[in-house]
Amino acid sequence: MRVFAQPLRARVFHLRTQNGDHEVDLIVERADHRVLAIEVKLATAAKPADAKHLNWLAAQLGDTLIDRVIINTGPFAYRMKDGTAVVPLGLLGP
Repeated sequence: MRVFAQPLRARVFHLRTQNGDHEVDLIVERADHRVLAIEVKLATAAKPADAKHLNWLAAQLGDTLIDRVIINTGPFAYRMKDGTAVVPLGLLGP
C-alpha cells in the first residue's frame, strides 16, 4: 500500500484504539487529511462482520472518510450491502 500511496504523497498506517476495541489494518491518509480505511482478510468472500471496524471508523470520521475497503483473496470485486468495497488482492497489481 505504501508504494501505491507514495506518488499521492499519502501516509499509510495502522489504527488500534487505546483500549483495543477497534482496529483497522490500513489507513491511507492523503495530504488533505481525508482517509481510506482498509481491512485485509485471507478469505475468498467477505462477511458483514469483516466490516465492523470500518463501519465504526466511518461513523467517527464522517465525510473525512473517502471509502471503506476489504481486500481479500476472492475472484470478484463488489460492494457489500453496507457500501463497503470488496476488492481481490490480485486486482491491485500492475
